[in-house]
Amino acid sequence: MNTEWSLDGIYRGMEDPAYEADIAALEKSVGDMKALAAQTEGGTECAHVEELLLAEEKFTELVSRLYSYLSLRQSVNTEDGEIMAQIGRIESILSAAAAAQAAIKKQLAQIEDVDALAAKSEVIKAYSFKLKENKKEAKHLFSDEVEEMAAAMNMSGGAAWSKLFSYLTSTVKVDYDGGEVTLSEVRNLAHSPNAAVRKAAYEAELAAYEKIEDALAFSLNNIKAQVRMLCKKRGYESPLQMTLEQSCMSRETLDAMMEAIQEYLPVFRKYLRKKATLLGYNNGLPWHELFAPMGKSGKTFSLEEARDCLIRTFEEFTPDMADMMKEAFENEWIDFYPKKGKQGGAFCAGVPSLKESRILTNYDGHFGSIDTLAHELGHAFHNRQLEQERPMNQDYPMPVAETASTFNEIHLVRTALKTAEGAEKLNLLESDLKEQTQCIVDIYSRYLFETAVFEEGGNKFLMAEDCKELMKKAQQEAYGDGLDPAYMHPYMWACKSHYYSEDLSFYNFPYAFGTLFATGLYSRFLAEGEPFVQKYKAMLAATPCCTIEEAGAMMGIDLTKPDFWRESLSQIAKTVEEFCEM
Repeated sequence: MNTEWSLDGIYRGMEDPAYEADIAALEKSVGDMKALAAQTEGGTECAHVEELLLAEEKFTELVSRLYSYLSLRQSVNTEDGEIMAQIGRIESILSAAAAAQAAIKKQLAQIEDVDALAAKSEVIKAYSFKLKENKKEAKHLFSDEVEEMAAAMNMSGGAAWSKLFSYLTSTVKVDYDGGEVTLSEVRNLAHSPNAAVRKAAYEAELAAYEKIEDALAFSLNNIKAQVRMLCKKRGYESPLQMTLEQSCMSRETLDAMMEAIQEYLPVFRKYLRKKATLLGYNNGLPWHELFAPMGKSGKTFSLEEARDCLIRTFEEFTPDMADMMKEAFENEWIDFYPKKGKQGGAFCAGVPSLKESRILTNYDGHFGSIDTLAHELGHAFHNRQLEQERPMNQDYPMPVAETASTFNEIHLVRTALKTAEGAEKLNLLESDLKEQTQCIVDIYSRYLFETAVFEEGGNKFLMAEDCKELMKKAQQEAYGDGLDPAYMHPYMWACKSHYYSEDLSFYNFPYAFGTLFATGLYSRFLAEGEPFVQKYKAMLAATPCCTIEEAGAMMGIDLTKPDFWRESLSQIAKTVEEFCEM
């Protein structure tokens, strides 16, 4: 089994003639869009609307293929200057397209009756949801020229600061145990069965951030300043409102979920205090013990064992999932191991041109790494449901992005618990609660932190010390007496890439949404069996073309009321009680 992914199906390198041919085609596509945007005849007639949509579609396909190739190569080698130059080349072409894209959006926003046109055209019918959403988005557009200028300035603004974050966190040298390791490697040691290793790794990690904290603070400040400025100029009330509109999600749904989370925070704190007591601590759990394994946890898994575990487990859910997982391992979809210059964490990226996905992990052999693979393969399963959709209908809103992935994690753990006993069962229960706590409590702290950064950063420049204080305050509010205040993680803002996206703010609450939505869905799977699977796949396929609330309604769920969220949280509360009793 190859341990690195293959991108040859996209291009066999930048010397591949297909690569330059696609760049030329992209430049031509931009010219075609400019020409169409300049046309005034035809207006919102069916033929002209079709022509505009097909031009956008072609542009989308080319950008997806080129950018996915370059960004995937960069993620495993952030020090590759040639890749950085090529990404800059693509971004330059994209900025030149911004004015034409804005003009096309404005033309399409003039359609008075989308449904009437959809009845005349299959292309328009497929994009009817997109066209209706476009009418709302068009209100926030600048003039065509300003859109082009904003896109061009972003290249040396927010996008550049974001790249700096990736570069610094993937190349900083961490001094540990007499040698040097990467951040990914030292963060993986948080799961070590050895308490001394966990604490030493935590201290080494914090010391490493001191080397780059000022540059990261400058990155964070400038990205958020750009977002605040553009939000205001575009007429949004706040970055959060912009995110919710982009996510096709109502504030009512977010508030209902947050209300339920706040009610259940004491449940998670009870778990953390119990774990602290079991590990011999009296003042709450130190941060470096958050991921401490409990029970029987010594087993590690080879890649072959991880593959077999996943395929066997998900065969019970649906053979479609198991078959896709087998394909992912056999056909070089996954880049497994940490290495110098490789991005930390894990992600899944769809590659529509191949009808496949690519997955990055930093595999360490523990059950948590299998859990991570299950999570990322859940994203891939979501992508698979969209393969037959038109190109601009393959991108789903941020909140539902974490649903299929979290559903997979739940199924993996619940399946393993069926046969586990004693110390092994304790380990699985506690591992599950660790994940749930991260996705609810830690995500809540990240939501509080990002909210504070947007609010306070509007009045002052947040130095590294300010960022650390805001993070500790957010952690104290979320974790309460579950954590030892002497051992927090003041640098959590420095290791999460989600804060450093100039075009995607608040990528935190979607994890809580995904966890609780998936938990509620899993209860329905247990009750319904096979009929649920078909509804579930249909819902995933529909996510690019419906609101978040409509996706919930497809599964018989009202997401705008706290009741559903409480129902899901009550399932987690039962696990906490079971853990405490053990």
